[in-house]
Amino acid sequence: MPDLLRMRGIDKRFGGVHALRSVDFTVYSGEVHALLGENGAGKSTLIKILSGVYAPDAGAIHVDAREVHLSAPRDAQELGIATIYQEGSLYPDLSVLENLFMGSQPRTRFGTLDWTEMRRRAREVFERLDVHIPLKARGGALSRAQTKLVEIARALLRDARIIVMDEPTAALPSDDVERLFGIVRELRAAGVAVVYISHRLEEIFRIADRVTVLRDGARIGTSEVSEVDHDALIQMMVGRNLGALYAHEPHPPGRVLLEVRDLRRAGVFDDVSFDVREGEIVAMAGLVGSGRSEVARAIYGIDDYDDGTVRLAGTPLPTTPWRVVKAGVGLLPEDRTLQGLVLPFPIRHNVTLPILDRVSRGGTLVDARERTIADRFVETLRIRTPSSDLSTDTLSGGNQQKVVLAKWLAAEPKLLILDEPTQGVDVGAKTEIHALIDGLAGEGIGVLLISSDLEEVLGMADRILVMHRGRVAKQLDRGATAEAVMRAATGVRAPATTGSEESAHVR
Repeated sequence: MPDLLRMRGIDKRFGGVHALRSVDFTVYSGEVHALLGENGAGKSTLIKILSGVYAPDAGAIHVDAREVHLSAPRDAQELGIATIYQEGSLYPDLSVLENLFMGSQPRTRFGTLDWTEMRRRAREVFERLDVHIPLKARGGALSRAQTKLVEIARALLRDARIIVMDEPTAALPSDDVERLFGIVRELRAAGVAVVYISHRLEEIFRIADRVTVLRDGARIGTSEVSEVDHDALIQMMVGRNLGALYAHEPHPPGRVLLEVRDLRRAGVFDDVSFDVREGEIVAMAGLVGSGRSEVARAIYGIDDYDDGTVRLAGTPLPTTPWRVVKAGVGLLPEDRTLQGLVLPFPIRHNVTLPILDRVSRGGTLVDARERTIADRFVETLRIRTPSSDLSTDTLSGGNQQKVVLAKWLAAEPKLLILDEPTQGVDVGAKTEIHALIDGLAGEGIGVLLISSDLEEVLGMADRILVMHRGRVAKQLDRGATAEAVMRAATGVRAPATTGSEESAHVR
């Protein structure tokens, strides 16, 4: 099979950080090539070099056996290289049609935009992908799945021969994942090369032909997917025996910490009641749109609720976020980049945001106090950075997640609400975050864990609250099966002969 892309000896440094160490990476026409590695392994840097965002310090890039120099993203686009980033890259206030052709609009012989031609070509590519999205719709009004489809269509309109997909299924429901897989297979059949980046190893075995693993900026190896298994990939990624992925050791919980009674918000959730005890991990499971995150936002005071009560240690919880923080509640939000961090800030500023009174004197920040606290959590949480002075947006996704956790640990909370705490992080970082959560519960902190990862729910929770259409459909004890959770999440009644299914041992 001919090489479409060949990257050889790619090296890149950012100050004292050696991000890539003489990396080789080859992609064939008509293959899905998975690129794996822990957060911070160098995947994003390699892809940004391929996309023309960064220039390598050393090495060479060949496309169709011809050496190329990518000094800007437009250079990559002209060579047929398109990158679909995890965060999305559509302009929210422009229409779908305008987003499809931004930067490559066809023109009439009079020099004006050829809207007729744009609509014709857009309809053709949408028909090819079986996409049914109005061309007049705003980019910001699309779902995550629709955004991905528009970005794929845009790549095809630009005659992309290499499409990089960075965590394309993050936060997508299962139906949309299957649809995306179908499109990836069609692209492969048409001779397009797909570089597929995902932390979900099960996806790699379903969709990829070959896999390359990076670790600490170096290529560990490239294999046919059919020749490796799950454990082998994990070993290559982390360079050590991983041990138990779910580190939780249940123990008798303490007093009731969080009391939620008859919470209701019209059209969103209704009659939601539950408790969280000291030292207990209570997971909230359910399908996308079931109301899990909305309940958490209401508890935290971000959104109003119409009726019901929320108490912390017997005292009514305030209904404004800053008062909730003062009461001893921390929230790790689902979207860490937009809601959990101030990315341009140094790491130390983010860590101390909830405790500015403790690192200030007379209204002035005391750098030494802040740095001492931040450095302690950088070390404790093993945040990969040479200094807490670095901008937070230089960190990988898993390390950014740890900064959000550090922020709340510095505030010494009584209760932590964790909304998708391991979404988009690699298996090594996931293990470390699970161990941190277990340690917090062991110290008596109550944890409300919201997760779409069913294995995470089953492995980490002492109790499981299953949401369905805005209500708590079922409460299950530790040991419940995946089938029992999914029945409740989808509104399917359990068969009469379930026996001890809901208390089966979770391995």
